[in-house]
Amino acid sequence: MKFTLRGFSRLVENNVGRLWMGLVYLFLYIPLFFLIVFSFNSTRQDGVFTGFSTRWYEALLADSRLVEGFFLSLKVALITGTLSVVLGTFAAFVLVRYLRFTGRTLFYGLVNAPLVMPEVIIGLSLLLLMVAVQRAVGWPDRGFITIVTGHTLLGMAYATVVVQSRLSEMDRTLEEAAMDLGCRPMQVFFLVTLPNIAPALVSAWLLTFTLSFDDVVISEFLSGPGVTTLPQVIFSYARRGVNPSIYAAATILITVVSLGIISYSIYVMRRQKRLDREISAAARPEQAFPDPVPAK
Repeated sequence: MKFTLRGFSRLVENNVGRLWMGLVYLFLYIPLFFLIVFSFNSTRQDGVFTGFSTRWYEALLADSRLVEGFFLSLKVALITGTLSVVLGTFAAFVLVRYLRFTGRTLFYGLVNAPLVMPEVIIGLSLLLLMVAVQRAVGWPDRGFITIVTGHTLLGMAYATVVVQSRLSEMDRTLEEAAMDLGCRPMQVFFLVTLPNIAPALVSAWLLTFTLSFDDVVISEFLSGPGVTTLPQVIFSYARRGVNPSIYAAATILITVVSLGIISYSIYVMRRQKRLDREISAAARPEQAFPDPVPAK
């Protein structure tokens, strides 16, 4: 009996991590599974699957508010991601490469403040600012431009953190070697620095794109008449009751994101295998270039 209990406790200890991760994944993905299932429900009943149907996907395509909100969110997220990465790269470059300048502490605090500040406060403060500017100069009206401005303010903070960590780990001797070989500072940046931080730029862009596409709080404060993002449309529908067209829209988004992740994972695996083959081939120079036969 002691051996059995000891073996059971050892089994639990060896698999407690897997069990915990399994429970976490179940907690995260079971709601998504039910959402996908009920997007094919034949009726509006919530919690009771009455039959398979694609009527809600047809209703989604016929719903102009959801379609227009999706394209608006996509446009805002694309612009926000690009602007956030550009501005965040500049800010990260200044913080990493220029350790001493007047106002550095204040600049560092201002860049990172949106990370810890509630979005309600950010949205309200931006709303007051935009209203004051509009009254003073008559521009901009609340809508697309104000939403992009608010999302860029938040996304820039996240992009700065991502790019700053990569710049801090980068080997500066590569840039020094390029300058020793005659490269100018601009050439060094585009030929050496930029390729080395490219993975961080892609990560920052994807992160800020996702944050912008998903944001509803700042968009709610800065949107105007006739300008409504997809999350705003979904929340407005949810307040009036369950609309299975939302399930259909969410299912399409989940499918697109999943296909993108799977495709990228396959690309990374193939690239890693090719790199491993090249390293293996380079590690056997005697096979590729045999020693010459000594002359007699």
